[in-house]
Amino acid sequence: MSDKRDLLILGGGLVGMALALAAARKGLSCHVVDRADPAELTAEGFDGRASAISTASWNLFRNIGLADALEPFGCPIDAIAVTDGMKPGRLDFQPKPEEGSLGRMFPNRLLRLALFEAAKQEPLIAWHPMANVVERHRGTHSVSATLADGTVLPATLMVGAEGRMSPTREEAGITMAQWDYSHRALIAGLTHSKSHGNTAWEIFYPAGPFALLPLLDDEQGRHRSALVWTVAEKDAAGTLAMPRDMFTAEVAKRMHGVLGEIELQGPISAYPLSFQHTVTITAQRLALVGDAAHGMHPIAGQGLNLGLRDVATLVDVLAEAGRLGLDLADAQVLKRYQDWRALDSFMVMSATDGLTRLFGVPGRIPSAIRRLGMGLIQRTPPLKRFFMDEARGVTGDLPELLKG
Repeated sequence: MSDKRDLLILGGGLVGMALALAAARKGLSCHVVDRADPAELTAEGFDGRASAISTASWNLFRNIGLADALEPFGCPIDAIAVTDGMKPGRLDFQPKPEEGSLGRMFPNRLLRLALFEAAKQEPLIAWHPMANVVERHRGTHSVSATLADGTVLPATLMVGAEGRMSPTREEAGITMAQWDYSHRALIAGLTHSKSHGNTAWEIFYPAGPFALLPLLDDEQGRHRSALVWTVAEKDAAGTLAMPRDMFTAEVAKRMHGVLGEIELQGPISAYPLSFQHTVTITAQRLALVGDAAHGMHPIAGQGLNLGLRDVATLVDVLAEAGRLGLDLADAQVLKRYQDWRALDSFMVMSATDGLTRLFGVPGRIPSAIRRLGMGLIQRTPPLKRFFMDEARGVTGDLPELLKG
């Protein structure tokens, strides 16, 4: 018997599963197909990455019922310190206490655990893990995916959420603007003797940004942070091959003692950095979300938040179409999603790319010019307010799920 659903979500990662849950809260049913084994994705040590969840994204989690499960594990970001190589002219973003934090830091593993557990309990979600799609079909009136075991999953709208290498996007022939930064992000966990004070550090060096992101203390009471260190591709292999003591010493040298004595915790992982932005995020009976639509530099920690804004916008558009009795994959419905997301995604992508290039220019004069500009922002409260609101994701025309 055919189990036709409203959505066929290909990709069950953080963005894909958030979409499934958000859609379910609006009464929309879905198939979620993912190649990975959930047990591996949530295993200790599988992924040392952590994500900054903006205020708007936290509102989404609250509105889809995840806040209670996640709240104990999130470290508030009460301030962001931005500096050009730790030279004078530091820029501080720190809202007033009554305004709340700038976001929350969560280990990706715990985000996955919360999303997967919620998905298991939701009858409107048919989850197909460890499944390979061998055929995709987008017809005039419906879509479907055929799995390797012969199972056919029919739906009204197909959503590509497989990430940067999305086969759904490639099969649809959607073109992208893309380039390689020739850098890698090295990800590691740190413990340190000084408290981070819930402050995130973004230290810019000519070779690339060096970020220290606050996490909650561990069970032994040790202070913890996540490290995201960008290195040139030509230096990545040598850096990764360093003995752990030498690697730790190199990290400490770039930290200038801001967190005291440090120790490296867990494995070091590395990810190549590139820019990808699709010409369009829709096609016939198809919508793209998350990294399938736009892959960006992690310089401002906005990649996941941008994907969650896709989620909230698409669900808002689909829920409205459902109320009006429209086909969820009607061309005008998908155009509304495309138009709503176009400016925001372009602005965020352009800003992160511009920052990467601006701070990558070496030399004393470029550094002095950058620090002069940072000093101007530091002394101009309206400018600081604008940047803090952007970091929170609370500017522009927000879909309902992103509102408090």
